[in-house]
Amino acid sequence: MRHYFELVWYKAYADLRTEAARAYLGMLWWVLEPLLYMVVFYMVFGHLLQRGGPGFVSFLLCGLIVWRWFSNSITRGATAISSNAGLISQVYLPKYLLPPMILVANTLKFLVVFLLLLAYLIIVGSSLHWSWIALPILLATQLLLITACASLLAVFTPFFPDLKMLIDNGLTLLLFMSGVFYDISSFPEQIQFYFRLNPMAMLIEGYRAVLLKGIWPDWAALGTTVLVSLFAICAAVLLLIRYDRIYPKVVVT
Repeated sequence: MRHYFELVWYKAYADLRTEAARAYLGMLWWVLEPLLYMVVFYMVFGHLLQRGGPGFVSFLLCGLIVWRWFSNSITRGATAISSNAGLISQVYLPKYLLPPMILVANTLKFLVVFLLLLAYLIIVGSSLHWSWIALPILLATQLLLITACASLLAVFTPFFPDLKMLIDNGLTLLLFMSGVFYDISSFPEQIQFYFRLNPMAMLIEGYRAVLLKGIWPDWAALGTTVLVSLFAICAAVLLLIRYDRIYPKVVVT
């Protein structure tokens, strides 16, 4: 088991080095790319559509940064097996290790940007509060959710390659249903209920509660997300083990 953990870390490290070596600015793109992404949405929603007001930049950043971690991880994690077709056709590797290899690399890049977000919030006047100690719990909960979603999708994507198109469009739809650009609590209660069935909407609200309002997140919602994610991860691992020997034949044809 220790050998597998080391393998995941080594593969994630190798992928990060390769990614950094492909561009002239190297690791700076880990910050510049999400920054440009956020500038585009800020210009659209903050200026062109005249949404927001005081504190809108902080509000938007808290949503976009954690959403981008989720979206990028799902997109890449869902194709973890097919994107490593060359590797699994040459050597045996338990297929349940492939999604974590991608998620570890993506999470390390996210943490760099997240630390910059915390620094920005402190600079613009957000005071440190006891609620900030809930951040590791929020991060761990989101990581479990990402792992569950990416692993389950990785099970089926090699068999149904067109699923990737549905994932991309589904994430676009989910982006606008997660409260990234607006405050869900401003909606009527009946509508709020349906929006909060989306775990990412709940998580984004939790980050904003901790970072911007200095209050605790919804512990019950976090606990539910953790339990559902753990169940989904177990199901995904069992399915990946079941089809372990089939994937090399599928992805190389």
